[in-house]
Amino acid sequence: MGILRTDKISGLETPTAVTGSVYFDGTGDIFTVAASNDFAWGTGDFTWEAWVYSTASDHTTGNHYMFDLGGGNIAAMTFYQNKFNYYNSTVGSTGQLGTFPANKWTHLAVSRKNQVSYIFIDGILQGSISDNHNYGTSALIAEVAGYAGGGTLGWDGYISNLRVLKGTALYTSDFTVPTHALEVIGDTVLLCCNNSDTNGNAGDPAAGAEATGKIITITGLDIRASTFSPSLTRDFTGGTEFSGVTVFDTQGYFVPPSGTTEQRDSSGGRGIIAGTDNGIHYITISTFGNSQDFGDLTYSAPYSAGCASHTRGLIAGGFNSPTGNNTINAITISTTGNAINFGDIPQTAIYGMGGCSSSTRGLFGGGFKAPSPNADAGLLQINYVTIASLGDAGDFGDLVFGVRYPSGTSSPTRGLFAAGRDSANAPVFNRNKIDYVTIATTGNATDFGDLTDALYSMAGTGSATRGLFAGGYNPAGGAINLMNYVTIATTGNAQDFGDLSLARGGASASSNPTRATFAGGSNPSAQNVIDYVEIQSTGNALNFGDLYSTRYAAAGFSNSHGGLS
Repeated sequence: MGILRTDKISGLETPTAVTGSVYFDGTGDIFTVAASNDFAWGTGDFTWEAWVYSTASDHTTGNHYMFDLGGGNIAAMTFYQNKFNYYNSTVGSTGQLGTFPANKWTHLAVSRKNQVSYIFIDGILQGSISDNHNYGTSALIAEVAGYAGGGTLGWDGYISNLRVLKGTALYTSDFTVPTHALEVIGDTVLLCCNNSDTNGNAGDPAAGAEATGKIITITGLDIRASTFSPSLTRDFTGGTEFSGVTVFDTQGYFVPPSGTTEQRDSSGGRGIIAGTDNGIHYITISTFGNSQDFGDLTYSAPYSAGCASHTRGLIAGGFNSPTGNNTINAITISTTGNAINFGDIPQTAIYGMGGCSSSTRGLFGGGFKAPSPNADAGLLQINYVTIASLGDAGDFGDLVFGVRYPSGTSSPTRGLFAAGRDSANAPVFNRNKIDYVTIATTGNATDFGDLTDALYSMAGTGSATRGLFAGGYNPAGGAINLMNYVTIATTGNAQDFGDLSLARGGASASSNPTRATFAGGSNPSAQNVIDYVEIQSTGNALNFGDLYSTRYAAAGFSNSHGGLS
């Protein structure tokens, strides 16, 4: 009889560095990481973050080092007079921004984006400074809890989950402090002080565990790993990876599924950005980092619309100068490769539609035909397809108002189309209306409520309960950065969510059950920035990473958005 070992499946049978810390006594205790170009940040972006717990009353005098780069004369993050101090040899001191207490776990972070450094205590921005310091292009050493010539100015207390990223600024405005143990993401070059496997003795080798493969040299007899930590939990959004196909000669075994964990993981979610040209990008929504190449569409498709099920994504319509295109392309989201032809939209030469879907049915609404004078009306049409079956779209019903460039989002049962430009009358004007339909039926849309502004080319996405609409253009064609949200199961006007990091219209949106991303857009040139927000909160968007090439007016969707159940 086969035995299903849940600890084997989750990876918990092997001790892993998840929720621990390392204790330093402040006198001669130090971690040294060998010289590596990973610490030569140049003038680029970076992030440094950690939880710290000071046990010393004498930290009211002198600089006590938490992280030092280059042996004490390049840059350091220190605790000085009960304040957090970021220093480098170009900027000098930041003026000890922000006070935090001893004998309490505190999350600290420094993040540089576009040569501006931001300093945070427990997720609250303490201040920012212009910072063009060049950290060099050659190897530098990194030191934790002191520097080699620091004497008694080392860290006295605990450090947990110290993470350094080269090339990515995770934080540029107030953020919610992570509740999970930090993991290696994107541009991580150091992750240490997080091993809870300890024998409790000084000199415990577990103290020097490091997650990116670097070797930590431990100096000092009092350093020890500890289970004392800031009450972080492990994020089980992935697990052990099963690859390939496994065959057993008996039915008494549990057979792992084929494919990689990432490909099957709808909770993490793979976001797709398709269009502008014929290129397709993808990101993993639950992590951070730059987009990667997926494959190609069968045609160039700016101003296309997208929707998806758990497994298949669709891209429909688009502008193919001098006319539009009524083609629908399909991809299998968990793989990579070129798109195939799915079918056609009934209307010919159509672009500027909005898309949304449930786990089985996709909808495309609005848009207009091309070539077309500006005075032509936006279309009322809503078309639908069964995502699992190749074939042409069928008529679903009509929107309340004909619009081009609407945005769409959905729950498992209800689809929303919001905003858009109505060109039936002169002068052209925008709509602030939100329409809704029940996806499983057919019929005309019903009024849901109003957005806070009249816009077009917003990006729409959301969770199973909340819809988000972000960015867009005002009636004069100026890009904006606002975000609105609604509760999909009710009706009513949208409320303010926060701001994108950059005003832009025509961004591509994707989401998993908890996080939304907004990629690319135009302001007025095409952009490569990717922002993210936590859907159930409110607040300004944070940096996720970059597209590998600029995108605007592209379709966006994922395999774990709000319309999937």
